[in-house]
Amino acid sequence: MIPKLKITFVLILSILALLCFSVIASIIQGKWIAQFDQALISVIQGLESPELTVFMKVFTFIGSGTMVVILSLSFILFIYFVLHHRLELIFFIVVIAGTGLFNYLLKLYFARQRPDLHRLIQETSYSFPSGHSMEAFALYTSLAFLLWRHLSTRTGRSIIIMLCIGMILLIGISRIYLGVHYPSDVIGGYLASGIWFTLAVWLFQWYKEYLDYNKKAKRITS
Repeated sequence: MIPKLKITFVLILSILALLCFSVIASIIQGKWIAQFDQALISVIQGLESPELTVFMKVFTFIGSGTMVVILSLSFILFIYFVLHHRLELIFFIVVIAGTGLFNYLLKLYFARQRPDLHRLIQETSYSFPSGHSMEAFALYTSLAFLLWRHLSTRTGRSIIIMLCIGMILLIGISRIYLGVHYPSDVIGGYLASGIWFTLAVWLFQWYKEYLDYNKKAKRITS
C-alpha cells in the first residue's frame, strides 16, 4: 500500500469514528440505548464474584488518570532516551494530552449522570463518554502504533497488538462491571478517542511524507 493510500484510509477511519460517535451521542437519552445498556449491564454484573471484583478493580486502577500519567511518562522517557525519535514523542504527547482535554470537554457538554444501579466503587464526574475508556484507547493504540514500527517480526507485532487490545477491552469492561459507566459510555469513549487518535495518525503520516519529499527534493537539486 502506497503512503498516500495509507493516509487516506486513516482519515476515512477518523470520519467513520466521528459518524458512529455522533449516532451514539444523539441517542444516549433514548429508550433503545437504555434497553441496550441495561441488558449488557445485567450480563456483565451477573458474573459478579469477590475474585472477579478484585480483578476488575485492578484494571480500573490501571486505567485511572494516575496510572495513565505514570505509564505515559515512562513511555515518553523510553521514546526520548532509547528510540531517539522526536516526532514520535510529539505524536504521543499530543494524543494522550489531547484525549484528556477532549474527554473533559465532552463530559461537560453532555453532562450525563452515572448509572445508579449497583455500584461497587464511587465516582463523582459525569458519565459520557468514559474517561477511562478514552485514555486506555489512546494510550494502548499509541503504544501499539509506535512499537509496531520498531518491531521487525510478525510474532512481536502480533503480541503487542493483542496485549493492547486486551488492555483496552478489560479496562472498559471493568467500568461497566463496577457500576460506574453505562456500556454506551464505554463505546462512546472508544469512538471519541478513535476520532482523535486516527486524526493524529493521519497528521503524523502526512508530516513524515512531507519531510521525506523535501529530503528527496534537496538531493535532486544538490
